[in-house]
Amino acid sequence: MALQALQSSGVAFRKILSHFPGELSLAFAYGSGNAMLDFVFTVDDPVAWHSKNLKKNWNHYSFLKVLGPRIITAVQNNYGAEVYYNPLITHLLNWNNLYIAGRLQKPVKIVAMNEDMALRSALDQNLKNAVTAAFLMLPESFSEEDLFTEIAGLSYSGNFRMVVGEDKAKVLNIVKPNMAHFRELYGSILQESPQVVTLPKTLQQQINHIMDPPGKNRDVEETLFQVAHDPDCGDVVLLGLAAIVKTSSIRQNTKGVLTAGLKKSVVYSSLKLHKMWKGWLRKTS
Repeated sequence: MALQALQSSGVAFRKILSHFPGELSLAFAYGSGNAMLDFVFTVDDPVAWHSKNLKKNWNHYSFLKVLGPRIITAVQNNYGAEVYYNPLITHLLNWNNLYIAGRLQKPVKIVAMNEDMALRSALDQNLKNAVTAAFLMLPESFSEEDLFTEIAGLSYSGNFRMVVGEDKAKVLNIVKPNMAHFRELYGSILQESPQVVTLPKTLQQQINHIMDPPGKNRDVEETLFQVAHDPDCGDVVLLGLAAIVKTSSIRQNTKGVLTAGLKKSVVYSSLKLHKMWKGWLRKTS
């Protein structure tokens, strides 16, 4: 489960982890295609983790550090995608947002993971849900690359950064060099019967909201049955995904100014815009 760009050894990753407090239930890394790695840490007790990390890595935080670990955790849990930029809590089963679940639908480098069977089951279910959603959005005939491209694009549906700040070919740039890793990630699932997997709860609710006319108040199962037999079901699923991603992506990126600090946010945004500009120039040259 390693991206092509993630060529660092396990020793290098463990050295990076040694700079942070332990007690990680999950840690993974992924590449952004710009010689930079993003690390995601999942912790059971964010207040305790921040308390220790403030002592070890005071300079990692914005001005929020002076307010203490409880305020930092409150910002993490109550705004945007419920993610602070250093430790992140995953939402794998319900897709309340696709900030972390979406990243884990693509090949990543798992750096550390405990023996929590519930977590492992949730990771597997997230992949099955991704396959189900992608199948609903694809035509009757499609290629392996089409499937993986649809899966990789789920978490970008409705993301305003795909309009401003991201290379429009981002999804294809993720999939094409990493086909072998996608096959490794989804191979066992595709050998089963992914069509019978139920969609995540939040996506079901969004679809029901889109399809249920005012005053009818149908239950979710009735609506999903109708959508499953609708030739345009892919469009409905896409609208549901976009509704999940849109609000949280705007709030999460706005919150980045608070959590990462204004200077880091400006530098990061500038890099994204530069990459988008280079992609546009390649297309027009």
